[in-house]
Amino acid sequence: MVENSEKKHFVLVHGFCHGAWCWYKLVSMLKLQGHKVTALDLGGCGLHPKQLHQISSISDYIQPLLDFLAALPDDQTVILVGHSYGGIPISLAMENFPGKISVAVFVSAYMPNCSDPPATLIQEVCLNFDDRHVSFKASNSVSYLEQNSVLCA
Repeated sequence: MVENSEKKHFVLVHGFCHGAWCWYKLVSMLKLQGHKVTALDLGGCGLHPKQLHQISSISDYIQPLLDFLAALPDDQTVILVGHSYGGIPISLAMENFPGKISVAVFVSAYMPNCSDPPATLIQEVCLNFDDRHVSFKASNSVSYLEQNSVLCA
């Protein structure tokens, strides 16, 4: 168990085709060590009330994370942990709330850079899947995957 002064608040952000449920083992381990843990469902994922077809932009997708960080007291900081595509939401959260994030951890996660837009990752994913299963669409200048069959089973 960690000392009170060393307790941290971890915010866990899932990747594509996942939800907060994917962190269940890590949540248990961190809580056993005395840390506070929040695993969020991003828009259209897990138990989040918005359905996937209601998510039309990256802003819609990451809104639960931004709402959570906005609600934190100004003197509280968190450790953001993003997996896979969760790297994009935590990067955007870092830009929007720099004073509320003590550190960000990218676990096999996409880390945006200055030369490649986030859509580059989605394009590369699409190239690796058979065209019968995934099509690439652009809407409101935001790229997203439209599933034509089960992609994440």
